[in-house]
Amino acid sequence: KSGLDPGGAWHAWGMACLKAGNLSSAREKFNRCLKPPMDLNQLNHGSRLVQDVIQYLESTVKPILIVDDDYFATLRELEAALRTRSLSLEMMCEGKIQHNSYYQECLFYLHSYGTNLAIISFYMRHDCMREALLHLLNKESPSEVFIEGIFIPSYESGKLHMLENLLETIDPGLESWGVYLIAACKYLQRKNYYHILYELQQFMKDHVRAAMTCIRFFTHGAKSYTELGGKQTWLLKIKDHLKVYLQEVSRSSGRKKMAFTFRKKMSATDVSRHINTVDLQMEVTKFLHRCESSGTSEMSSSSLPTLFGNNNMKMDVACKVMLEGKNIEEGFGIAFRILQDFQLEATEVYSKVAKQLVKQQKYSEIRQLLKCVNESGVAAKNDGDNIILNFTLNVTTFPFFWIQDLDNLIQGMDSDENKIQAYVMCNKLRSAYLVSVRQEKTRAVQLVQHVRQLAEDSRDDVVKAICAQWL
Repeated sequence: KSGLDPGGAWHAWGMACLKAGNLSSAREKFNRCLKPPMDLNQLNHGSRLVQDVIQYLESTVKPILIVDDDYFATLRELEAALRTRSLSLEMMCEGKIQHNSYYQECLFYLHSYGTNLAIISFYMRHDCMREALLHLLNKESPSEVFIEGIFIPSYESGKLHMLENLLETIDPGLESWGVYLIAACKYLQRKNYYHILYELQQFMKDHVRAAMTCIRFFTHGAKSYTELGGKQTWLLKIKDHLKVYLQEVSRSSGRKKMAFTFRKKMSATDVSRHINTVDLQMEVTKFLHRCESSGTSEMSSSSLPTLFGNNNMKMDVACKVMLEGKNIEEGFGIAFRILQDFQLEATEVYSKVAKQLVKQQKYSEIRQLLKCVNESGVAAKNDGDNIILNFTLNVTTFPFFWIQDLDNLIQGMDSDENKIQAYVMCNKLRSAYLVSVRQEKTRAVQLVQHVRQLAEDSRDDVVKAICAQWL
């Protein structure tokens, strides 16, 4: 008569019937106020009313085993226990007796009015992981339901191995679980739970991704190559994973194509290339670890470069190897292999090293660097010239004791044009003039005019007069 929503009254009446043990009458009353969710895969446990019903039913179920406390139970509790025992019971879910009338009622309400997540969570609460997994598969629920309802509760309660065993029992090839397992890996990566991620990837036999996780274990948080020296076991594990993957690929190539739909694929060529990178990183790690231990290391960098980074980082590794040895020659062999294997811009790396040597005032080492570059067998004609030009470009003053060495380096350059440019950059205008006048006449005029202008700008009257006289 008053037009009020009767839902609250029907729910209260249904709860009263439940508490009185009249389960069939409770169903009838709840049918008038409970509704199934619009989306069974929504990430919640359904309406508050349904959750209240389930909560009450679960709290009503008493342990089946008789213990001393039963002597102190009320008459009503003893009657409930007797009524539960008299039902047709079925042993399942790891030895627990789950199919009594109250559990059946829970499942009725969950299937009628609950979400898939609510049903799966109910099974998980009562150690029925297998039933939870089968329900997930049968309803083709999205991966978010798997993560929230099964995966997170499993690892939080230390039951990840149990989950893995059940996944394998239901589908030995794990193909049915591919989407869910990949989603679990992404979730763990977002949370930075890399140890659980690595364990899961090993279970999945996803060797390429497991190798990538090992790279993260090797590089993450290390501040020096001394630290990386203590983490070399991860490099061995990377190699092991990649080798196993290669074996699996070669085994499957002779047979029908194997359906590794969710495991990361990689060509045999790429895998071999990565194994080579790991071998080279091991060599770099041992070398730089030894340099740091012996105290020859002088470079300090905010981030620690490894060969697992981009090309710029690989170039930094090559520079570091050359600069941190006792001399340039000691680390040049490893650095040269890095440049060759990754096809890096060699001149750019050599120029960086030369600039660093100037900064450290290791001038004699520059000659050794040029010697190593020329003897490498693959240096282009102007590589040595470019190295000298690059380090003289931004250096305005050189110490007096190195002026003669610098002059000798410039005189050893292949191209006269480069010699003139280097002399100009070092402000040695007289030397630039002397090389200029040896050129073909038309070019010589242009070069001497340029040197005269520079002399005028820098107020070098002597060189200006010489140039003017020659012109």
